[in-house]
Amino acid sequence: MEKFGKSQAFTRLEDVRFLKGEGRYIDDITPENAYFGYFLRSTVAHGTITELDVDDAREMEGVHLILTADDLEAGGVVMDMWGVQVPNRDGSKGLKPARPPLAQGKVRFVGEAIAFVVADTLDAARDAAETIMVEIDELPVKVDIAPGGALVHDDVPENVAYDFGLGDEAATEAAIAEAAHVVTKTIPDTRVYAVSMEPRGGFAEVLEDGRPHIALSGQGVWGPKEQISKALGLGEDELKVTTPDVGGGFGMKAQMYPEYIVLTHAAMVLKHPVRWMADRTESMLSDNAGRALTTTATLAFDTDHKITAYKVETVSDLGAYASQFGQAIQSNLFARVLTGVYDIQTAWQNARGVFTNTVQVDAYRGAGRPEAIYVLERMMNAAAHDLGVDAWDLRRKNFIPVDRFPYDTVSGETYDVGDFNRVLERVVAEADLQGFMKRAEESKARGKLRGVGLAYYIESILGSPEEDATIEFTDNGHVLLYVGTQSNGQGHETVYAKFLSDQTGIPVERIEIVQGDSDRIARGGGTGGSRSVTVQNNVTLVAIEKVVENFKAFLGETEGVDPAEIGFDDEVFRIPGSNLTPTMLDVAALAYAKERDDLLKITETAKLPARSFPNGAHVAEVEVDPDTGHVELARYTVTDDFGNMINPLLVEGQVHGGVVQGAGQLLMEHAVVDEDGQNVTASFMDYALPRADDMPFMKFTTEPVPSTANVMGMKGCGEAGTVGSMAAIGNAVADALWVVGVRDAQMPFTPERVWQMIQAAK
Repeated sequence: MEKFGKSQAFTRLEDVRFLKGEGRYIDDITPENAYFGYFLRSTVAHGTITELDVDDAREMEGVHLILTADDLEAGGVVMDMWGVQVPNRDGSKGLKPARPPLAQGKVRFVGEAIAFVVADTLDAARDAAETIMVEIDELPVKVDIAPGGALVHDDVPENVAYDFGLGDEAATEAAIAEAAHVVTKTIPDTRVYAVSMEPRGGFAEVLEDGRPHIALSGQGVWGPKEQISKALGLGEDELKVTTPDVGGGFGMKAQMYPEYIVLTHAAMVLKHPVRWMADRTESMLSDNAGRALTTTATLAFDTDHKITAYKVETVSDLGAYASQFGQAIQSNLFARVLTGVYDIQTAWQNARGVFTNTVQVDAYRGAGRPEAIYVLERMMNAAAHDLGVDAWDLRRKNFIPVDRFPYDTVSGETYDVGDFNRVLERVVAEADLQGFMKRAEESKARGKLRGVGLAYYIESILGSPEEDATIEFTDNGHVLLYVGTQSNGQGHETVYAKFLSDQTGIPVERIEIVQGDSDRIARGGGTGGSRSVTVQNNVTLVAIEKVVENFKAFLGETEGVDPAEIGFDDEVFRIPGSNLTPTMLDVAALAYAKERDDLLKITETAKLPARSFPNGAHVAEVEVDPDTGHVELARYTVTDDFGNMINPLLVEGQVHGGVVQGAGQLLMEHAVVDEDGQNVTASFMDYALPRADDMPFMKFTTEPVPSTANVMGMKGCGEAGTVGSMAAIGNAVADALWVVGVRDAQMPFTPERVWQMIQAAK
């Protein structure tokens, strides 16, 4: 590990400017003369647009432009957005009905954009939007995820977008039929909002060279560049996309949205900057939601309680359209960790995605892996109860043994390394499991119910394994590192700069990270799937090797020695027969003096040979008040295997954030859409988020088993906290409620629902 990182708890460099209010977010960089854009959105979940009259609005003072679907089409905009289509069981592709950037003919969810108003001020744009005459003949609304019902799209029978299958269905059914013990449960996973601190937004303008430029709050610039260019009929180099500082994304900002196409087109029409920033309710109505699925799972066991088969049948909510990754989340990505950390070679997964008259559902922190692990780990606890065995021992019995790695899973993944028993034993000690009964008695004395829950998770790093890096030496003794990922607040500037410093000896204060600019960086995979640090640092190492090779050749030429005899010890070059020990910056300065520009900027590409698989054990303790149904998260312990860590401080911060998001979904967050398709939780008055005083101190430790999938031995950590926390908290609440007779405790564990479960059990 020493070669690839000092594993130091190095504090974040970017926090200084953030804490001083010097962050540069979309609203900070928007041109002062930009017009304001406002989207008129549907208040009806499903209906035919019979009238859309914008004539009066166009004449209002301060209004510069109003766009409808007809205007976009007349302007040559492609009226269909791209989305993944997963394979069906029969080999055909999942259905993806057309998704126009503005509603065309029909509206299909509350919040769908119907028109875009551009005016001098936001108030003027809103006032004009209120004068637009919109008549909608309402149609029957589909909000449940059962196949069938009112059709959201006429060309999608039964509203089923895809019917995905993985594994051996016949062998799984046969194993279940022959099993000594069979446990079946239906497990919901509720709809949630990502609620990033900075809402979605952007501004568009036309540059002096005639090219449009859009700056947006996202998770990478190259996906939007490709899709906006295609939608507007632009060539590959005819659009510039940038992303400044981003106030949170969590997967929700990784997808393309219609607003950015419309915004760019408006700026091109007006030849003037146009800005748009969503307010909170607008975000909750139009941002892609997360989760929203129900799974029926079956575990089969032999007489020795070894798992012999696993069957998973999922129906997920896609919302009104197939968004960018929507079809992949509960099918392909769920499958990545279908069987978790257990030795299961007979399994069947069937996933169906259903269109509903609601906002789209797509990636949210973990994207399929938290959902899969939540089902499996809730099932392991349910099985332990049904079998009358210890839930922790049941896991130990079924863990993949250390000597079976690398291990090929039934879903086609290859786990490179793992030592699950070691991690579990560490968390037992750290969580003071032996002291739980005493704590439970203390809770009982105060009239409370105490429960403990375990979840052992594994997750798969997603996204492209390939990335570029460019290292440029400037004439003032500094270094620019160009990266293809995009920070959303995770601390990339610190991690990348410190890593480059550790490998080269360049002082960290002399390193600047360049990101989020499609003109300055040719391509990149963006941020998502916990890929960023592993993939980016991997290619940075390759780029450093090239710089060292070039500088050795240059020194050999200038000093008259064989380059092969020149050494570099990650800080200075050592030249045989000379007492000179130039640093990398010294050599760069010499290259500048000799006008060797070819040495001062290099770009390299590298691809990881395989994925890595973070894993770990989460232990939650909750205290339930049976009189009110309130659930307090009382203790939380995590022991993770992230392999070698570059910066443990930032890793722990990522885990904390992930745990809080998992806890939020389980204990308080619940996006509700009524039978008419109205979102009744579209504000913080109705949608609860966890606060600092809702969370206990989290104990975080690691038991690293270095990955063999990259030279650094790293495993990504960005989403792991959420993947593990959901089931740990769910199992803890179920454990607490078991003693009062609740046998089917399911999320969300809001006070009202918990109280109702307790009353029903009585």
